[in-house]
Amino acid sequence: MADNSRPGQYPWTRGIYPEMYRTRPWTMRQYAGFGSAEESNARYRYLLSQGTTGLSVAFDLPTQIGLDPDHLLSAGEVGRVGVSIASLCDMRKLFAGIALDKVSTSMTINSTAAVLLVFYVLAAREQGVAPEELKGTIQNDILKEYVARGTYIYPPGPAMRIVTDLFAWAGGTVPEWNTISISGYHIREAGSTAVQEIAFTFANAIAYIEAAIATGLNIDSFAPRLSFFFNSHSDFLTEIAKFRAARRLYARLMRERFGAKDKRSCMLRFHTQTAGSSLTAQQPDVNLVRTAIEAMAAVLGGTQSLHTNSRDEALGLPTEESARLALRTQQIIAAETGVTNTADPVGGSYYIESLTDRIESEALDYIRRIDRMGGTLQAIEAGFIQAEIQRSAYEYQREVESGKRVIVGVNRFAMPGSVEPAVFRVDPATERAQVESVRALRAHRNAAQWRASLNALESAARGSANLMPHIMAAAEAYATVGEISDTLRGVFGEYREH
Repeated sequence: MADNSRPGQYPWTRGIYPEMYRTRPWTMRQYAGFGSAEESNARYRYLLSQGTTGLSVAFDLPTQIGLDPDHLLSAGEVGRVGVSIASLCDMRKLFAGIALDKVSTSMTINSTAAVLLVFYVLAAREQGVAPEELKGTIQNDILKEYVARGTYIYPPGPAMRIVTDLFAWAGGTVPEWNTISISGYHIREAGSTAVQEIAFTFANAIAYIEAAIATGLNIDSFAPRLSFFFNSHSDFLTEIAKFRAARRLYARLMRERFGAKDKRSCMLRFHTQTAGSSLTAQQPDVNLVRTAIEAMAAVLGGTQSLHTNSRDEALGLPTEESARLALRTQQIIAAETGVTNTADPVGGSYYIESLTDRIESEALDYIRRIDRMGGTLQAIEAGFIQAEIQRSAYEYQREVESGKRVIVGVNRFAMPGSVEPAVFRVDPATERAQVESVRALRAHRNAAQWRASLNALESAARGSANLMPHIMAAAEAYATVGEISDTLRGVFGEYREH
């Protein structure tokens, strides 16, 4: 039942810091990015002016899967679901006028994470900011792409090599940077339960840790910079208990399974986003209420940073007004509700404590099943994790369609003919401008330096050298995301789901 430890004590069920939000609230991030770097820069400046305390970058689909804006498959997708970043030039524009030594930046990018982090470091250097001063997180979580999201490029083996190369490189180059954000969010969005979310997330974490140790890294040399990304869904009490169970389960895994000695290696630090899949296109203003409840669950669960979804995200990208209202939701929770006055306000509740115990136990059972299969990569190859998520998603949808699970405004309390709010649209001219920009870049860069850098990257990929210095050299020579990715595709191939 109730954990006898205090907040700030192992196994951190009640929070990783003794005072939690009494000394300072969580980092308020608003996930944003659309169109061109200049347009997204304007949105970031607006959010900072409204009180957001951390930036969170959304990249468009071509950037996520290593395609340049003028690639045939990029047509119609440039700048649509995030900002288009093709080269160092775009990254420079994205953060123009934003002091990168004063802000923490999260970047949701996986297959091309190494490339985008290098762009960020170089853009900061041009501002006069040393890499050691940079704070933020790169998602860099490729395993969940194979089971829940799909923006993978390379087969799992080479993809894991890039992840661990980034770990090793960042430890000496950007020591304050979180080198991975192991994501349960997308697993939950794909339809998993709360138990499956933390179980499969930690199964992925185990695979990353084992891969890093296999390269010769000491657990305590990289584990303190591991971070996580969770979903806060609509079942209020379950979500609170899920976060508490996750902290305790992770602490025990790190100490007992991996022998971590540094307490920071055992402390689960995570960002939370409210559940995009819970938002409805019907009666979108009701989404403000859903988001507020989900955000409160994340806060009572002890998150370190939080993004609140906007009311109109089931219809399109958030408008400026909707993004501001989403941020105000966090600010009201922090400033007006009183929940920040004590650490773990729900600790000791019979139901919360018993639910915490149950979620931890059931998640650990899943991890043991995956261990018996030979680990996460084997479980992915066998389709086990994917099938479990699909089964849960199917059961959830059946409950909605039968009316057993009520979704307000959808299967109960519907209002036919309700008026939709104005929806944000990306200007089609953005894609044409990005295509012209990347072609102009190719025409004016030093071709010999560019070609030499990509040849060196290819050679490194065929060997065993750390790829990161070669990716940085290619970025400095103004190689594009697509060109760097194509160089690695030529060596590693592309993954095709069975």
